[in-house]
Amino acid sequence: MNDIDLGKLRVNRDGKAAPKASGKFRLQRRHLLIGAGVLLLLYMLVPSAASVQTTQVVTAWPSQQYLLLNSTGYVVARRKAAVASKGTGRVEWLGVSEGDTVKEGTVVARLESRDVEATYHAAVANTAVAAAALTTAQNELEDAQRNLERFNVLFRKKLVSLLNMQDAKSRHARAVASQASAKAALDAAKANEEYARSGVEYTQIRAPFDGVVISRSANVGDIVTPLSSAADAKGAVVVMADMSTLEVDAEVSESSLASIKVGQPCEIVLDAFPDRRYRGEVSVVVPAVNRSSATVTTKVRILDADASILPDMSARVGFLSRAVDVANQKPVLAANPEAIAGEGADSRVYVVDGEGRVRAVPVKAGVQLGGVREIQGELKTGETLVLNPGKLRDGKRVKLAAAK
Repeated sequence: MNDIDLGKLRVNRDGKAAPKASGKFRLQRRHLLIGAGVLLLLYMLVPSAASVQTTQVVTAWPSQQYLLLNSTGYVVARRKAAVASKGTGRVEWLGVSEGDTVKEGTVVARLESRDVEATYHAAVANTAVAAAALTTAQNELEDAQRNLERFNVLFRKKLVSLLNMQDAKSRHARAVASQASAKAALDAAKANEEYARSGVEYTQIRAPFDGVVISRSANVGDIVTPLSSAADAKGAVVVMADMSTLEVDAEVSESSLASIKVGQPCEIVLDAFPDRRYRGEVSVVVPAVNRSSATVTTKVRILDADASILPDMSARVGFLSRAVDVANQKPVLAANPEAIAGEGADSRVYVVDGEGRVRAVPVKAGVQLGGVREIQGELKTGETLVLNPGKLRDGKRVKLAAAK
């Protein structure tokens, strides 16, 4: 290391000291310290927004407290028929369409009937011929009977020979046989006439019961045949359903079968009308298990069906432990029980408003309805409530966390 020449070092006796901070700078620094203190004080005095879990006010039904089991199914008509003709023919008239209500015996369609009507008229004529033949045979029998009686008298007086007497008896016997034959022929002719008449009747397709036409399978000009064996032939003209026999076919798990019995009350909800509830009752538990799905078909009768229910609608069935009367089938407001603070007359919930503050609303807590509890108060469906409010105060600002 090079040696330092200390002799060259000098102290500057004329230099001035570094200037001190000016008064303006000291004032700015004082203001900054005061501002930071005020901010710190405000932070300590003003509470921060609390992070809370939330839930919502929902609509519930009183029957949920009696719910044992839920199932799904479809609305079906116990009485349903594909209306067709026993005979074969071409449709010449169709008098109904989908949705029409018809009475039992009403003609819904007619087939061409000229050929069967001709057969019927021929059968009627044959019946008349057979009836005339029977009348002739009866007259012949009466004449032979009178002749035989006369010959009996004459034979006893020995005025006629034995040969003449035998001829009279033979004639009477032939007349008896002829009458029997004519009577049998008349019976056969009447049977043929009835058969021909039924053939004409088969061309008149009638409603088998009171119901509603739910589909139409044929149109005017289509060939209708009982077995639909002909090319493009129709087996049925219309399909009818008796709407008074509507029920729900619900599939119940085999493991839950012990909870189901005939006569058990049910509640039915249709996907088409989710805000309505229909009373039901188990009418039949089909004694067979579906192997592939391990379910049993349960038929539920709809006790208060109306015109809006249609076959093949999707339905949900709730099997209940007890029946629910009509008065208790109205919806009520409900919420998660953890959203209710206090007890008795002091029960309340905290509603979160649009500005992130809570508002205490007094409520009257009711029965437990499944996973929620009935509440009564100035609330409406969809409002947001605070879960586990604890010592939350009215008007406090909150920060919403994920809803439960």
